[in-house]
Parts: sequence; C-alpha cells; structure tokens
Amino acid sequence: MKVVVLMLTFLFASLVANAQTISDSATLAQVELVKFSWSKERLNWEQNPFGGPNENFHQMQFRARSEKRVSDAKRAGNSAEISKLEKDARTDAAIVEASRQTSPPRYYFIYKASMKNRSTKEIAEIDWDYVFVDAGTGDELDRRQFTSVQKVGPGKTKEFSFMLPTPPTRRISVYALDKKERFGVSEQVVVVRVKYVDGTEWQLQ
Repeated sequence: MKVVVLMLTFLFASLVANAQTISDSATLAQVELVKFSWSKERLNWEQNPFGGPNENFHQMQFRARSEKRVSDAKRAGNSAEISKLEKDARTDAAIVEASRQTSPPRYYFIYKASMKNRSTKEIAEIDWDYVFVDAGTGDELDRRQFTSVQKVGPGKTKEFSFMLPTPPTRRISVYALDKKERFGVSEQVVVVRVKYVDGTEWQLQ
C-alpha cells in the first residue's frame, strides 16, 4: 500500500516544475525506487577528479618538460644551462599559478538512486537511466545511462551513485550556479535491465 501511495505522490508531482516521477519499469522489474536525486558540486580545475589525482594536464606538461631539460643538461655537465632551466621552471610555475587564478570554477554532477530488490532472487547488475523531461511539454530533454554492477539480495536496498562532468541537460551550466536551473524540468528514473546472480535477466521492452 505504501508503494502505491508513493507512486501516486510522484505522479502528482510530475505536473509541476522540478518534479520527480517513478517509472512503471521499476514495478515490472520488481525493483522499488526508494529515492533518487542529482546534485551539482563546485570544483576547481586543479581538483578535477576526471583528470590526474594531483595535477592538471598543463601542470604535468610543464613539469615533464622541465624535468627532461634539467636531466639532459646534467648529463651534459652544462651548469649554465641548468641555471637557465631553473629560471624557466620558475616562469612555468608562475604561468600555471596565473592560469589557476583566472580559470572559471567548474562543476561536476552526482546522480544517485536507491533501489530495493522486491524479487526472490539476488540481483547482480542493474541498467538504469536518469531521464530529464520538459515539465511543460513532456518532451525528453536528455538522459544519463548507468550500469550498476553490485549485488542486491532479496528484500535489500542499495544506493547507486555516479559522478560525471556532464550536466543533466543543456539548460544547466557547468560553469555557473543558477538556483532556477531546475525549474521546468521533470525527473524520472527508468529501470532498463536487471541481471540476476543465477544468470536470468529482465529486460525493458
């Protein structure tokens, strides 16, 4: 009964801006969508998790270039060249710092969905789409497709999350934060495929 009430609540919410709806595919797949959401997190370029762990591409490029030149100069025993290269390294470091100060902040996006296994079999994988729809026209704006390879036992609930540099729709900027950017966008999670530990599958038709 609680599941039916929850579904009706979300269907009513889809009629207003910034709504969330639960797809019928979840019921067919015997998976209960407990909750789902996405968030936008501020991130400076140097801390970008989609790049290197400690330095961005430009820093790595400058460092590698300096190290190679210094190494070559030491092998040749050229002290004057080493001094010049050290000066160049300081110049490179200043360029990187200036770039860091002037680069605009960036954002990354976290997509989450908590699902409960309502079947009697253990789940091995779930393919699910986070779909974004124009709340006024009903037209699909975009979708993010995920595959969660995690076991979920019968009656158990698990939260799946993915971090991407890609925003939900083109309406949402990766460079600026707009408190109204969710307005007029309805959200829906669609369960596309469920693979069970025993090798059987459920597929959305």
